[in-house]
Amino acid sequence: MGIVNVTPDSFYDGGRYNLPEGAIAHALELVEQGADILDIGAESTRPGAKPVSQEDELARLIPVITGLVRRVTVPISVDTTKASVAQSALAAGACIINDVSALRSDASMASVVARSGAAVVLMHMQGTPQFMQNDPQYGDVANEVMSFLHERIQAAEAAGISRTNIILDPGIGFGKRLTHNLEILKRLSDLTVLGYPVLVGLSRKAFIGQLLGRPVERRAWGTAAAVALAVDRGATILRVHDVAMMTEVVKVSAAMRTAVPQVDQEHDA
Repeated sequence: MGIVNVTPDSFYDGGRYNLPEGAIAHALELVEQGADILDIGAESTRPGAKPVSQEDELARLIPVITGLVRRVTVPISVDTTKASVAQSALAAGACIINDVSALRSDASMASVVARSGAAVVLMHMQGTPQFMQNDPQYGDVANEVMSFLHERIQAAEAAGISRTNIILDPGIGFGKRLTHNLEILKRLSDLTVLGYPVLVGLSRKAFIGQLLGRPVERRAWGTAAAVALAVDRGATILRVHDVAMMTEVVKVSAAMRTAVPQVDQEHDA
């Protein structure tokens, strides 16, 4: 999943692609590099980010979707928590709603997704982007994330969203300290037991910077290590900035995970 941020304030690429022409060109480049999905966001969800109005979010988002929908064959995902924005984005050609609030921020979101037949990403987040990193606390973070996502699955299905249209995201970096993120990744395979595709967003995040002492611009190799581990532990979708590099990481990691051991016939006896 290639990231296209049409924002002035995202933590890594804010301001680079906040005009439609630049965002469209970047998205087309990501597809050429191997992106299987494009995830377009018009409201930053970095720690401390302030909310964006519906009008501003739509003004940033819709021109990019309409500019891409006839030029790419990959699915277009929209990163939003607003039902009205989701509805307009789906009408413009998007087919996945990536909701960091897991359908909690807007009471109408579940019905919008259900009526459209779109897929939805349900993500765990403690708090809201503006305050989520102030003092996150957990008892057993992996179990709490799994319990939360199980509850949100039930809410989504009760609203009429098909089981086959649900994707889970443990929310790395969303209301979590370094130790929380590492524990979630260590136990990521536990989440796959629920039976839904698992999306993981690791790309250049703060926990990688904390481990390596690197600024965001120098976290690509750390991201590669985390992506490889996530694939090995069952992640289905990797949300990344550096598509060309991470496509290779995913291909090699996936091949190693699914390889069938070969018996050496000469020494088998």
